[in-house]
Amino acid sequence: MCSPLILQDKMNLVEDYVSGNPDLQGKLLQILDSWCHPGFNTSVIVREYQSPLSSRVDKLNQKTLSKFVFRLLEQYGLDPELCPNVINQRHLRSLRYLFYKRFVEKSMTRENWTDHIQNTVRGNIWLQEQLIQLLVSYSDITTAALWALKYHLPDKSLPNGVAEERQKLKDRERDQVDDCRRNDHEEARRQDYYQLPIPQENIHFLKSWEEVAGWKDVVLQAGQVVGIDMEWKPSFGAVRKPRVSILQMAVEGHVFLLDLLEVSKPEDRRGEEEENEAFAHFIQELYLDPSITKLGYGMLGDLRNLASSGPALRDLDKQVQGVLDLFQIDKQLQKRPGQRKKSSRPVDVLAQDPGPEARGAKRAEKGLSLLVQRVLGKPLDKAEQLSDWERRPLRPAQILYAASDAYCLLEVYRALCDDPARFGLSVDLREVVKLNTVARGPRLIARPNRPPSSTQVSKDRSIGRRYPSGASYAQSPSPSSRARTIRRNRWTRSLPGFREPGSSWVPRQTTRQIGLVASKPQRALNR
Repeated sequence: MCSPLILQDKMNLVEDYVSGNPDLQGKLLQILDSWCHPGFNTSVIVREYQSPLSSRVDKLNQKTLSKFVFRLLEQYGLDPELCPNVINQRHLRSLRYLFYKRFVEKSMTRENWTDHIQNTVRGNIWLQEQLIQLLVSYSDITTAALWALKYHLPDKSLPNGVAEERQKLKDRERDQVDDCRRNDHEEARRQDYYQLPIPQENIHFLKSWEEVAGWKDVVLQAGQVVGIDMEWKPSFGAVRKPRVSILQMAVEGHVFLLDLLEVSKPEDRRGEEEENEAFAHFIQELYLDPSITKLGYGMLGDLRNLASSGPALRDLDKQVQGVLDLFQIDKQLQKRPGQRKKSSRPVDVLAQDPGPEARGAKRAEKGLSLLVQRVLGKPLDKAEQLSDWERRPLRPAQILYAASDAYCLLEVYRALCDDPARFGLSVDLREVVKLNTVARGPRLIARPNRPPSSTQVSKDRSIGRRYPSGASYAQSPSPSSRARTIRRNRWTRSLPGFREPGSSWVPRQTTRQIGLVASKPQRALNR
């Protein structure tokens, strides 16, 4: 019943047919998943149902079907295991994305990349085979052989040369080979990126509500400035919504990393209601206190993801006070006269040091990293951005990245407040926080004074605003309105039978011609 409707591109009828019937919904998803198999040919199903609508059948490609399947999975709340082909294809796209980040863009560390590869592939033999194929294309046979040795894949499933190389590696220590190939240039990276100015012992990883409560009064001090950021595990297109794993709070001299996987327990875990309520009250007290300045970058998205930590935080984004979203400031800074997009830093081809580009750093910074570079001189090292933030314990590089992401907000804010004129700011950011107007995107950049247009002058005069006497711009129309007047006059003169004003005779034909181009309500009245 559903297959002919799908071939006719009548998806709405298909959804109505299976509505309220979980068995039919599951069968529908299994049918669609079978059509997403890599070896499936759409023409087979077309011949089976003798569908003449070839133009609509062309729309049923794997990409369209996959989107439809994932939408139905989320809508019906069914187990994704019903659709192994669609899930495998999505995981394969995730693998290709990770390979691009590691080997083309070179913006992921080896440890970070390895974690994501293992979490994506897991025990799926088909994905393991695809991984080996990608390693041969992007890396080399030795690396592919190491992963083939790890997953114990049969020789017949391996590309040419990988099985022979794996045999050579069996007598050698895998860790030694891996260490010889490691080339992350850790010391050199420190010269190119923003460095956390506080000692590592001032980074506090808080794993329980009792530990959070011990530092709560420091964060909630009146007049405190708090840099806030959040991290979660990348979903790579997964059905579930991301849940905040690490909540970073930075104050002068300290950074607190709250492990929300432990501090804020899921709703289905009983016996933790008191701790969850205490944590929710702490977050509400922080965000609703206008005397505490909260700094962030893209705070709206962070707050929406934080809402999954508890029902008490679901409407927090609509109630916050005393916040400053540096994303809005960044947008205003980019509008400065003479500000143009350029690469993050010049490259000296004669320098002995290969520089960040040769070591694999991103050629063009963006987002918070670009703002930090503009204000503080060096960008953020985003190599750990796509880490598995649900893995415990966190690696030292992850902890340092999370702390830097929050603490840099304090230093950017301090630099912008100390010398706003240097960055072209026309207002003091401290006053903006008090007015709570950043969310509406105020004009913070000083712009050259321009005479108002005639339209603006008439509006201002209607409310009693006065202009200097003899100001010529108060009577002159703006260039755009003048151009519209010239075009309208030219069009009027081109009408048949037109005569200049003051003529004693106007033919009826002119009235008819003008009526033909009148507005829709006027044409209705003419008829």
